Amino acid sequence: MNISNSRDNALWQQCWRDRQTDFHQTEVNPLLARFWPGLGLAAGSRVFVPLCGKSLDMLWLAAQGHEVIGLELSPVAVEAFFRENDLQPARHSFGAFTLWQQGNIRILCGDFFAVSAADLGPIDAVYDRAALTALSEDIRRPYVAHLKEILPSACKLFLLTVEDAEEGETEAQSQATADEVTSLYTADFEIELAHVESVFEPGTADGPPQRAEHKVYRLSPRPIRR
Repeated sequence: MNISNSRDNALWQQCWRDRQTDFHQTEVNPLLARFWPGLGLAAGSRVFVPLCGKSLDMLWLAAQGHEVIGLELSPVAVEAFFRENDLQPARHSFGAFTLWQQGNIRILCGDFFAVSAADLGPIDAVYDRAALTALSEDIRRPYVAHLKEILPSACKLFLLTVEDAEEGETEAQSQATADEVTSLYTADFEIELAHVESVFEPGTADGPPQRAEHKVYRLSPRPIRR
């Protein structure tokens, strides 16, 4: 993951250096495997994974025949992805980034807000594996705005979110598209809420377990009006 603010960037880098990575999933996200086929992408499609960390989901996407382009701020995370999966990548400078590559997996190591459409090349879909909801609220709109700048107009999005379940929320409310997702994406995309499931997140020293909604969104570009 990366953040536009230099202070937050430094904190993120420190998390990886200190191995404070409890957020990392040690297996492929089951919601990805279950709902990704609904995008209808052909083998060989190019998939962008922003703020990718060392996610094993990239291996799953590559195994489906996709060309995977990840982007990650921390070189510690990128090196760990290849080392822990017994991969031997080539590595070289690529503009403002370091490009790591083996087979059909490429990871650009650098700042998300520095990447351009030319750096990525043609992209058929984006896999946002809760990157949006992991960002602080003040950075989410710039994050989405930059995505729109660097993606082709026909690009699809597969968005996993973790949303707080409000106290007293009805079943109908929990099954609805989040207001923030609507605000950020509806101008450019048709939004399909494909799945919702409630999960009790473990409690902390500061509070008891909390119910969260894990949601799967599939976004398709709106037709261009002529």
